[in-house]
Amino acid sequence: MNVGNFAIYRALNDLAVRGACPVSVSLRILLTPSIVEERLKEMIVCMEAVCQTAGVSITGVKAEVSPAVTYPIVFAVAAGYMGAESMTRASEALPGQELVLCGYAGLEGTLRILAEQKDELAKRFVPAFIRKTKELENQLAALDAIAAARCAGASAIHQVGQGGIFAALWELGEASKVGMDVDMLKLSVRQETIEICEYYGVNPYQLTSAGCILMTSNDGDSLVKTLEGVGARATRLGVIRHKKARVITSKTEQRYLDRPAPDELMLWWERE
Repeated sequence: MNVGNFAIYRALNDLAVRGACPVSVSLRILLTPSIVEERLKEMIVCMEAVCQTAGVSITGVKAEVSPAVTYPIVFAVAAGYMGAESMTRASEALPGQELVLCGYAGLEGTLRILAEQKDELAKRFVPAFIRKTKELENQLAALDAIAAARCAGASAIHQVGQGGIFAALWELGEASKVGMDVDMLKLSVRQETIEICEYYGVNPYQLTSAGCILMTSNDGDSLVKTLEGVGARATRLGVIRHKKARVITSKTEQRYLDRPAPDELMLWWERE
């Protein structure tokens, strides 16, 4: 599994949620001194495969070795064009609209942990579990779902980033100056994410989640059906409110959403 793939998925999705059609990606790669040329070639082949599947091209790759990094770092910049529709912003959520989640919370972070700890996790989980988890990488590509949501009239669209779904909910509320009522039991999390996060003591709701998209709509159920029609996982999370309170309900317990905490992946790396 390639760290560059995650950078590309995030860049393409971020461009798409703004309303643009991605056409190309440029890459800058920082490598550790221990990375050999053969490994770099493997990384580029993997990234080319992701771009080919997404229908975009790689316009440039700049790679350099830096003694300051301990893991390979990939910066991806996506370029595209705006269609006839207007730009979509996270600031366009309106009171009374319904909140929809497309994709799985914490999946990107799960795959990144697996990529770093595949040998250790192979001792903990059966080969079928590891294989099935790796195959979930294609769930990070959300271009078709984003396009379908825009056609269906989704208002605000926001990709879940650093800090996970809890941070993204806060960011959406802050951008639109609204509150929300969210049913935590409706948050879509893969069983693979739950098990790997439990093994490492990681909170999946504060874990980076490229490919997981928050959306608002006047008709959440209709939007969910539209997203399911293009093969995406979607669920109605709750409702946008006039009041600024951001309430998360779990069975009979209620709590208020806090300001974003550091991403669990960063904290995990520090522990490791």
